[in-house]
Amino acid sequence: MARFGPSGQKTAARGARRLTLGVLMAAAFALVLAQTAPQISAFFVPARTTVSDRLRAPSEISLWARITGQAERERRIRELENEVRDLARYKAAAISMADRLEAYERILNLMGEPPEKGVTARVTTEVDGPFSQTLLANAGRLQGVEPGAVAVNEGGLVGRVIHLGERSSRILLISDYSSRLPVLGEVSGVRAIMYGQDREGGRLSDLPEDADFVEGERILTSGDGGAYPRGLVVGSARKDTSGWRVRLAMRDHGGTYVRMIQPPVILAPVTELPPPQETPAAATMQATPARTPQTQSPQTQAPQTPAPQTQPAPQPEPSASSPSQTNAAQAEPAEASPTPGEE
Repeated sequence: MARFGPSGQKTAARGARRLTLGVLMAAAFALVLAQTAPQISAFFVPARTTVSDRLRAPSEISLWARITGQAERERRIRELENEVRDLARYKAAAISMADRLEAYERILNLMGEPPEKGVTARVTTEVDGPFSQTLLANAGRLQGVEPGAVAVNEGGLVGRVIHLGERSSRILLISDYSSRLPVLGEVSGVRAIMYGQDREGGRLSDLPEDADFVEGERILTSGDGGAYPRGLVVGSARKDTSGWRVRLAMRDHGGTYVRMIQPPVILAPVTELPPPQETPAAATMQATPARTPQTQSPQTQAPQTPAPQTQPAPQPEPSASSPSQTNAAQAEPAEASPTPGEE
């Protein structure tokens, strides 16, 4: 008779577990082998994809994910991935447009902009005081800085040199209250005057009546007046309750270095000279007919002495014998006075 005790029950349970584990392993192995068949794979792949998507991206964020910040990090990662895909498309479009523009310039034989010559210097600023809207650069006349030089940084236009020394220069910022800068919109092409208002922006004024800027477009220097070159980035346009304002680009890249480029050359206007007025003597000379020069022999170059002016003798009244005498007197040639060369 078989004996069933505690040890026998444990042995039977252990055997059952082993049998169950073996069956499950065999079933899993058979399932893996069965998925290699096309008919079975077509059924399991959609099901496995659906289950994995539900497990990886639950519809509701768990409380633990909110506490640990995992949900916020995953959301930020998804946003960055979408932004990278968009930038990849923009990059491809920019490369294509750059190639096309280069081809057009080569066909038109277009001359590019000349390289800008300038001096890079370190700047320091003052927070308070009368010079709070200026920068002090450690480069001056000895380093090649010229009076009225234009200062730019990585973001865009900074200002222009107002005081120049041998080894230093002072730059007036475009955000100064007394600053007036002619600008234009890059997209709209609207021209205006930017008034300095504070260290973060400026105010646009003197706009045309039926024109307006585009929200967010870049504001560039127009070059009107010749104080600043055309095309330097000033900032971006934005509208508020008081009107159009400019967010200065130099604040977005506020470093400790600026580059001072040569100011534009302002040529003095050429005044047209009035036509010369005729004097009375010149008018008399033009009215008098020119006399033919008298020819002289090549051996003698002495000037002829003018003959003394004599009053004409009164002519006698015509008579019967006077015509013959008059004709004989006219036919007699006048004797030329001897010249010194002929003697």
